[in-house]
Amino acid sequence: MTNNKKLKKKILKIKKDKNKKEDISKLQKETSKMQKKKFKKQYKKDKVKPEDKVSGISRRKRMRFWIFATYIIFGAFIVRIGWIQFVRGDELQSMAYTQQTLDRNINPKRGTIYDATGKTALAVSSTVNTITVNPVNISKKDKEKVADALSKIFELDYEKVLKKVKKRSSIEIIVKKVDKEKADELRVWMQQNDINSGINIDEDTKRYYPYNYLASQVIGFCGSDNQGLDGIEAIYEDELKGEKGKIVKVTDANGGEMEDESENYIPAVDGNDLVLTIDSTIQGIAEKYLKEACIDNVCTDGGNIIIMNPKNGDVLAMAGYPNYNLNSPYEPLEDDMKQIWDSLSQNDKVKNMQAMWRNKAIADTYEPGSTFKLVTSSAALEEGITTTDKAGEFCCTGSITIAGVRMSCWRYYRPHGSQSLRDALMNSCNPVFIGLGQKIGVSKYYDYLEKFGFLRKTGIDLPGEARSIFLKEEKVGPVELRNYCFWSKV
Repeated sequence: MTNNKKLKKKILKIKKDKNKKEDISKLQKETSKMQKKKFKKQYKKDKVKPEDKVSGISRRKRMRFWIFATYIIFGAFIVRIGWIQFVRGDELQSMAYTQQTLDRNINPKRGTIYDATGKTALAVSSTVNTITVNPVNISKKDKEKVADALSKIFELDYEKVLKKVKKRSSIEIIVKKVDKEKADELRVWMQQNDINSGINIDEDTKRYYPYNYLASQVIGFCGSDNQGLDGIEAIYEDELKGEKGKIVKVTDANGGEMEDESENYIPAVDGNDLVLTIDSTIQGIAEKYLKEACIDNVCTDGGNIIIMNPKNGDVLAMAGYPNYNLNSPYEPLEDDMKQIWDSLSQNDKVKNMQAMWRNKAIADTYEPGSTFKLVTSSAALEEGITTTDKAGEFCCTGSITIAGVRMSCWRYYRPHGSQSLRDALMNSCNPVFIGLGQKIGVSKYYDYLEKFGFLRKTGIDLPGEARSIFLKEEKVGPVELRNYCFWSKV
């Protein structure tokens, strides 16, 4: 019995445990189902609706986009910095230097121009002053006082000076080429009024010509900035001008002076002196008699004289009339022109001044006339076609016919008859030189024109030299050659 009871208890216990396991398993299944339902509800609740999406881009894609955009922006900044530093670096550095420094130029003295003796100065540079102001360094209360003083001392328009003094700039030029007396007067006024900054008195130079009119069309003149504008002054500009100096001073952002910074003075280098072949004595004599001849013979187009050394070709004098005063090149010389000068238009004034400055000795072309017979004679002698004094070598009948064209001698009414080359030159007999030219021929004649330098410029050290006028060799026929041989219009 006892064993049976024990067995029954065990069986009941097993059944209970089995039911318990089944309950637990069932409970677990129900719990799992509830959790799934809850998860699905929560998922549905948290799920992003299509209308809430931003352009269909997920959060990860948005993050990638902003990272990429950041790289591009920083890349652009790096490229820009590289462009500024390496490509525009020198330019910007120069601009910064210009903005942060105040430069005042010091003009050098132009070289002196001497005549052939090396003692007579034809053009010299004298010391003058240039007056400038630094408007930012002049106090507001002193601006009107400074403008009034500058306008009175240098005889300038007050309103224009005041406008410059009131400008917001680092430097303004008030007046150039001021004599020492005027500059000293300004220094005294500055001392009396206790003005120590804002007004600058800088050394400058002015071109001066001691002999006024002498060799004016050869020497030329300079502009207000000491730059050669004509003649020798222009041709030898690089040798005469020298190198500018300057006063460099560091300034603040407004262009004002900085007290702790001193001025850096770079001296100017004066130009080289120049010695011409012109002899001032010979030049003066030539100009004197040329003027008398032009006036006595009423030469309305003026005249020219060139005197040369036949041994080396040096130009000892080159005179032209009318000429002009080198110290006042913009003023007319003739009294008749002075009376109507103010009534002329600007174009007419310019034309008259250019005509006055023009060196006709080299800028105009001239027909040599019978003097060219010497060239034909030289070529014929060099080629052995003729000799100097062979009597009866030539016979002037009063004319000669070339290519069917009859050319008369100037003394056709009484022919020269039998003559040598020397006689033909003395008589200036046209037919003799026409005949020589035909024997020389076009090709050989042009060889001698080239050797004599007639087919090119002389290369004289003066501006505006004109070229000679000759037909091209292939276009020259018998008639043209005939005309060249004694020089008549083609």
